Amino acid sequence: MKRLTTIAIAAGLLSLGVNTANAQEDAVSMSELLRLIEQGQSRDSQEARQREAQFAQQRNQQEQLLNRARGERSRQENESARLEQLFEDNQANIVAARAALDERLGALKELFGVLQTVSGDTQARFNSSLTNIHYPDREQFLVELGSKMAGANTLASIEDIERLWFELQRELTESGKIVRFNTEVTLADGEKTNTEVVRVGAFNLVFDGGYLTYDSSTGSISELQRQPDQSRYTNSASDMMDADAGLVDFGLDVTRGGILALLVESPTINDRIQQGGIVGYCIIGLGIIGLLIAIWRFIGLSTDSRKVTAQLKRDTASTDNPLGRVLAAYESNQGADTETVELKLSEAALREMPALTKGLLFIKVISVVAPLMGLLGTVTGMIKTFQVITLYGAGDPKMMAGGISQALMTTVLGLVVAIPMVLLHTIVSGQSRKVINILQSQSAGLVAQHSERSH
Repeated sequence: MKRLTTIAIAAGLLSLGVNTANAQEDAVSMSELLRLIEQGQSRDSQEARQREAQFAQQRNQQEQLLNRARGERSRQENESARLEQLFEDNQANIVAARAALDERLGALKELFGVLQTVSGDTQARFNSSLTNIHYPDREQFLVELGSKMAGANTLASIEDIERLWFELQRELTESGKIVRFNTEVTLADGEKTNTEVVRVGAFNLVFDGGYLTYDSSTGSISELQRQPDQSRYTNSASDMMDADAGLVDFGLDVTRGGILALLVESPTINDRIQQGGIVGYCIIGLGIIGLLIAIWRFIGLSTDSRKVTAQLKRDTASTDNPLGRVLAAYESNQGADTETVELKLSEAALREMPALTKGLLFIKVISVVAPLMGLLGTVTGMIKTFQVITLYGAGDPKMMAGGISQALMTTVLGLVVAIPMVLLHTIVSGQSRKVINILQSQSAGLVAQHSERSH
């Protein structure tokens, strides 16, 4: 390509020289032009030979690299084939070794399987057992035994089997013992103190303040945040601490904390009242007011009834009781006609009525209003429950517990107040009607007696 370019340039220069021959006679001659062309051709040929030599050298290097890669591939393929064969041989050896192991173990294989299961179950039981307080070192043995039985390279020894049996027997024996010891206890307020503790088998821990709980992960003993509400359980714990020998009535939790946790979590009366909310407090307030009024009226009417009964046995009228005041009105109007006496006695009896029926209507109103307020609390509690369901869904029952508790507790409180109010109203009204009936019967008797005298 360069040669053709050079010839074209030379031809152009020749044409230019011919066209300008007359103007430039001292220009380069044809021989000089040919010499320049030959020099360019020589230079182009030398560069081409260098490139060809370089290409040939690179081609040889590429062939060497290719041959070397083919050799490495063949070596790797042979190595892969060798490793595959070795893997197959090892697999066959493992199968044969396992078959030989199973044949030699025979019935012991089943024994070791049982040991592995028992060691795992025992470890889980011991970790949560109260006896772990006194024997914390057995956990390490059980962990090592379980690891040994899980592997196929070692077998349990006679000593390991005897140790496992011994630990099970010791746990069974300790479950029937009552042990006293001193240890550090974390109280409910967070304060730590060293005090005497009684372990009742593997079931409960107690001290002077009540029941204790054991945390197996940290090995710490702490007081329950809230003791059982029933005093008989806490009293039984105190009796256990005070007893030195003999039989003691004790609230034993055979579930190792399950029943005790339910007793602790069960709401107290105060908790249930708080669940009722504002409506519950209003119902209780009405109940207390109604109870006080009923007691006040029952005492007053009972006093009046005793005085009226005593008045019936006397011949003279006394103004300290309703019947005496009615009789006094008759004595002051004995000279009047029958109609006037009847009116005066009716007036005196009616004058006693407000004092005898005072407060009874309010008691009756409370007996009616209390269940209605309970129904109001039920409706508001259900509204709250549906609002929670709208916001958070119905997946978590604990989110709805507040509204449901309020709905149920207000209904209960309303009935608890209404039922006694109905009974108290019946009792107090009976006392009132008893006195009123005596007044009416005595008034009618006096009018009849006065009418007979007049005729």
